Amino acid sequence: MRTLVLGGIKSGKSQWAEAAIAESLDPVEPVRYLATGSVAEADAGWLERIAEHRARRPEHWSTVESDDIAAQLRESPGVPTLVDDVGGWLAAVLDRRGWEYGSISDDVDEMLAAVAAFDSPLVLVSPEVGLMVVPTTASGRRFADELGTANQRLADLCDRVVLVVAGQPVQIKPSGTG
Repeated sequence: MRTLVLGGIKSGKSQWAEAAIAESLDPVEPVRYLATGSVAEADAGWLERIAEHRARRPEHWSTVESDDIAAQLRESPGVPTLVDDVGGWLAAVLDRRGWEYGSISDDVDEMLAAVAAFDSPLVLVSPEVGLMVVPTTASGRRFADELGTANQRLADLCDRVVLVVAGQPVQIKPSGTG
């Protein structure tokens, strides 16, 4: 089963996603936590957020820090995986391809193909950009537009889509619906 978990900043989406994948598996089954956020040049506040996320995870989960979702999913297609988050992945892709004019369509298509081919439980966390103001910068608008489009395409691929608001899950696409 593939689940897309959407929500705003500090909405509880990551915590809900962690609980959801844990509840769907045997309590000792390993989970790969794919963290896409950059740590190298992080500020103290970002490092604190990362530490909070790490502290919540069971010890038997493995953590992979990578902004290449497609390669990671193809590398271990049989390992239940939680990707946190698609926004971090997109920022890394835009850093590589260019925030103004670089095409990212191949990167998005590759990531979506890897998600579609993945044959183990998969939970993807992503910011819901449709709930925020339209950014005033070109790069901010591009990020919001690209992420909104990627989220729509991911939602089409996923069996379940959940929006987390104030820590409360709202089922957008219940499992078993097309």
